[in-house]
Amino acid sequence: MTIIANVELEGASLELPSLDALVGLVDDDINAVNQVILGQMQSHVPLIPELAGYLIAAGGKRLRPMLTLASARMAGYGGDRHIKLAACVEFIHTATLLHDDVVDESDLRRGIASANAVWGNQASVLVGDFLFSRAFQLMVEDGALDVLRILSNASAVIAEGEVMQLVTSNNMQTGEAEYLAVIEAKTAALFEAACRVGAVVAEQSEAQIERHGAFGANLGIAFQLVDDVLDYSARQSTLGKTVGDDFREGKITLPVVLAYQRGSAKDRAFWQRCLEQGEQRDGDLKTAFALLEEHGALADTVDRARSYGDRACEALEGLPEGAYKLALKDTVEFCISRAY
Repeated sequence: MTIIANVELEGASLELPSLDALVGLVDDDINAVNQVILGQMQSHVPLIPELAGYLIAAGGKRLRPMLTLASARMAGYGGDRHIKLAACVEFIHTATLLHDDVVDESDLRRGIASANAVWGNQASVLVGDFLFSRAFQLMVEDGALDVLRILSNASAVIAEGEVMQLVTSNNMQTGEAEYLAVIEAKTAALFEAACRVGAVVAEQSEAQIERHGAFGANLGIAFQLVDDVLDYSARQSTLGKTVGDDFREGKITLPVVLAYQRGSAKDRAFWQRCLEQGEQRDGDLKTAFALLEEHGALADTVDRARSYGDRACEALEGLPEGAYKLALKDTVEFCISRAY
């Protein structure tokens, strides 16, 4: 397993999983992807490259496009179609972030002011639409119907997931199955598509493409489950947003679902007041932390993330051995280790 530099914790040396192996393997390709992104952001309307560039320059690990690059290379692909398709994946992701922040009324994105906080909601929505359009232009340039089908379907599913999340927000009757359906659509769909298109351009068999897709889908679910835990446990600098945003926005995530189901009548009344009715008072977030801890909701959510991570690694079995497979397994460990 690839390890980042040791971190000192209470006098002990703690080794953490890292994306270093994956980044190193796709470094040349990701640089080419970045050049495509920069070129495709250009427009005679100055606000478009200004706003899009602001968000893209804000950072992010480029995890989804890296999955496209790694999937293609692991399958032995030696061409360059995967470069523009990885850029397409990043444009879809970036567009959804712009729309998400408007819907959520978020003021921060990756630790800095969100685009909607700087330019307003209208500009953010419209530039998000522009990036979606650029993504579809790149799909058409590639010319493969299989690729167009995978990425266009993923875009539609992501939009459905956003609407599903809107419906479940402020609804304490949301169960685990409904919640998982939201993140399968909202998050896992793009992870899955990113991996599938890499295998498609490498002309893999349908069985191999399914394995790539299963890896991405399960990794995406694990990734989102850990993000849900981080909202109630991470420092702002780690998560890139204010801790407790999900609570303040009335989002029903898995930790809340579990704590609500396991809680007393008094506990349930608390969640209903805070998340359904939106009546939040000083100290409520601290109470929410305590209830999540008391009922093991955060730990159990991490356990579920681990289970999906295991499924992701199982999906890699049968795919070519080598540095790329090892790096993808490290990626699973990295995504889950963020919870600790």
